[in-house]
Amino acid sequence: MSLFATPSGTDRYRQRFAASLSAEHFRAAQRLWMSSLGLGTYLGQPDATTDAAYQASVKRALALGCNVIDTAANYRFQRSERSIGAALKELPDVPRDEFVVTTKGGFVPFDGAMPRSQAEFQQYLNDTFINTGIAAPEDFVNGQHCMTPRYLSHQLNQSLRNLQLDAVDVYYLHNPESQFAAVEHDEFYQRLRTAFEFLESAVASGKIAFYGTATWNGYRVPTNSHEHLSLERVVQTARDIAGEAHHCRVIQLPINLAMTEAFTHANQSLNGQQVTLLEASAALGVTVMTSGSLMQAQLTAGLPPVVAEAFPGLATDAQRALQFVRSTPGVTTALVGMSNVAHVEENLALARTAPATAEQYLSLFSKA
Repeated sequence: MSLFATPSGTDRYRQRFAASLSAEHFRAAQRLWMSSLGLGTYLGQPDATTDAAYQASVKRALALGCNVIDTAANYRFQRSERSIGAALKELPDVPRDEFVVTTKGGFVPFDGAMPRSQAEFQQYLNDTFINTGIAAPEDFVNGQHCMTPRYLSHQLNQSLRNLQLDAVDVYYLHNPESQFAAVEHDEFYQRLRTAFEFLESAVASGKIAFYGTATWNGYRVPTNSHEHLSLERVVQTARDIAGEAHHCRVIQLPINLAMTEAFTHANQSLNGQQVTLLEASAALGVTVMTSGSLMQAQLTAGLPPVVAEAFPGLATDAQRALQFVRSTPGVTTALVGMSNVAHVEENLALARTAPATAEQYLSLFSKA
């Protein structure tokens, strides 16, 4: 039995929906077929009610044609990973090779709940990482972000236990630009190289298939911003370790109606030319998944009429906002938080519709 999503498995999953969903709902990336909408698990209270709701959402999403599930160790203090793991355990009839699971490491995740005080925070840090020798105090930026190899190894293994999986398809460094609060760019890229060396070893040991960077500001800000990440340099760091056979193949960043920088801003250098992030990723063979597709529910209602005009035939503003993201050239999967079954059904109704045409999509920019 495969530990990962596979080309044949994801194609089998895609074929099951051939009669009911748009043919363009599934996109080929890294030799896999991935749904244009993916289930995100960031938001929600750290309680049993939300745990159960996410478990139901995961099962319903897989039943409706969503085969990309995204999470992170720190989402809901590890409870999102654990909810996904519980859901997948209850789905023995869904082969592991049919769906893609992505998670992230970097931020201190805590365990089930937020510490109630600074003293409790420090106690958790000491007991879990420092006193055990997993990390030194100076390894943490602002006391909350770390990407040393030993720390990442601990976090990856913990995520696998939470997810009840032997391997994940993508493991992201979570907001690595957080390190810029403490180090300059040359030191950052040295730390990145060390992290990537570990991640390549995790590929070799069969724990991950691909790795990458999940960012918030890094790929969106102007070139002269201190938080700016160069995708070309990130990929070159992986090439320096493993050559063209490197596994740094996926990135995640916010793209939505209010955050269009990846498509509109030429803030990436590629072979001496300034290009957009989406142009750079395509040239470098990097798959793009989006976070914040609904801007944490802020784009689910009250959109201007021009959006409905651009995307006719859709029932809700949430669907229109998602149609924008999944129709952005160069985007493989638009991740959207779906913590209850009703949201899963509303959002995945969009999978029956083809993405917007280039004319429809670009009309929003001409009317802006």
